[in-house]
Amino acid sequence: MKVIQAYWQNNTWTYIKPKLKLKDPLVLVFAERTLLERKEVLKNIREEFPYKNIVFSSTAGEIIGSQVLENSITITAIEFEKSSFIIKKANLFDFGKDSYSIGKNLIEQLPSKDLKHIFIISEGSFVNGSKLIEGIESKLPSDVKVTGGICGDNDRFEKTLVSFQKDPTEGEIVIIGFYGDSLEFSYASFGGWVPFGPERIITKSEGNILYEIDGIPALDIYSKYLGEKAFELPQSALLFPLNVQASGKTQPVVRTILNINQENKSMIFAGDVPENSRTQLMMASVDAIIEGAIDAAKIAIDNRKKAPEVAFLVSCIGRKMVMDQRTEEEVEEVLEIIGKNSATAGFYSYGEIAPFHQGENCELHNQTMTLTLISE
Repeated sequence: MKVIQAYWQNNTWTYIKPKLKLKDPLVLVFAERTLLERKEVLKNIREEFPYKNIVFSSTAGEIIGSQVLENSITITAIEFEKSSFIIKKANLFDFGKDSYSIGKNLIEQLPSKDLKHIFIISEGSFVNGSKLIEGIESKLPSDVKVTGGICGDNDRFEKTLVSFQKDPTEGEIVIIGFYGDSLEFSYASFGGWVPFGPERIITKSEGNILYEIDGIPALDIYSKYLGEKAFELPQSALLFPLNVQASGKTQPVVRTILNINQENKSMIFAGDVPENSRTQLMMASVDAIIEGAIDAAKIAIDNRKKAPEVAFLVSCIGRKMVMDQRTEEEVEEVLEIIGKNSATAGFYSYGEIAPFHQGENCELHNQTMTLTLISE
């Protein structure tokens, strides 16, 4: 495996892994959304990295090495020497915004023979991450796992952009299938947030739209807890995600808000919020969030046969908002555990995709640090 890493900021390229000539690499571009809307910037990226298998994603903050950047472009190019990959894409608008259907379509595009792992980069404005995962897993071999993330737009929540080869666009979802016996993948997801206040029941919801908790409009409950910060919705709700324990599920999931509807006082979340689920608001301290990242790293590195050569980190924008000036600390702590020789890349997201632990089914998470470790 050969890896190049660089970032573009203030009109300058900086390489943190030396520039090499690679053969048909996978090129991942994580960037500030407004930069991906500029034709001259896209031209610059393609001239610097003139490869065909290039995937673009907007973010809520870019991770490269031990750094967390803003208003930048980060690029990780990976040449797989003993294995291979296949990239497919589809647009949510072509499926009537049906996240389950597009997930099923994407997995059907990938050959199943020798498939080792799947990494998803999804648009973040319209997708129901839970249904996307369900669609993918409906046709997925049981021994193949899924990780990835839902892209972001800082705390603007205006639009998100993703693409494969073409210019980044709204509604796009990209799936990367990895093939080969030499590949070793491990993964983990952990939060560090704690519930507070009374436990309540979700009394009215539809998919990822929450209408009522304990018979009270969801937006009214949030507004009560947020106080003056209610005027900053939906951004301020990132500081108080929901802990959702659905019936029949062994572990609760955390759900982060994507948008609100003032007319019917509903809230739109990144994944399902099923009726009759038990729910509580959550909060976190900086130290607890960093401890969550440490726990994720320990789980991901445990029992690996080989040291990871590449580490993809997807962390939630809500964590970044809480940590503020200390954001890089969670990345630094992860690297202390997984090893600083790994080429580390990733982004702050609107949702994280991974199983809780090795061997489990995939879940959509919010407010977690999610790791995908790869070696060849």
